[in-house]
Amino acid sequence: MGDVLPTGGRVFTSIPDLFFIPEFVFGGLVWMLVASAGVAPQNPMGWVMFVSIFCFVMTTLWFFIFLCGCNRSSSWPALDVGYHFVATVFYLSASVPLAYITVVVGQSLPALAALPPVLGLNPDVLIEVRKIYKLYIAAVVMSYLATLFYFIHTIFSAIRWKRS
Repeated sequence: MGDVLPTGGRVFTSIPDLFFIPEFVFGGLVWMLVASAGVAPQNPMGWVMFVSIFCFVMTTLWFFIFLCGCNRSSSWPALDVGYHFVATVFYLSASVPLAYITVVVGQSLPALAALPPVLGLNPDVLIEVRKIYKLYIAAVVMSYLATLFYFIHTIFSAIRWKRS
């Protein structure tokens, strides 16, 4: 039963473990994009940051457990499904508010551009808000891609678990 999960270099050639790599890439990009845009408003964006950092660190840990061969117990296939299911739910619960905040920022752009120059609005503010908007758009795309890869990993891990 314990030989169902790959170890060592076989992690790079087996489905679903091959999905570790895009999970790293897209999860890390969400983290970097949101952090570079600023974590405001704090409540939903703080959750997005928590999810992206938590999943990045846990996926790294999970990957090294598989790489080192410490996953030989018969409970590991179930733990693999459980972790990736939690990561999928976390990423989905972070992607929706991130998309909402992105829409709100996008809707504020025409209002900011329409303000008369008499109010003393620095033109750099509009440029900065547009930059943040573009970073949020990229973060939303990466977040949903991370959600998709965690979901696919969960499905294939569940199939592997049921076969064990």
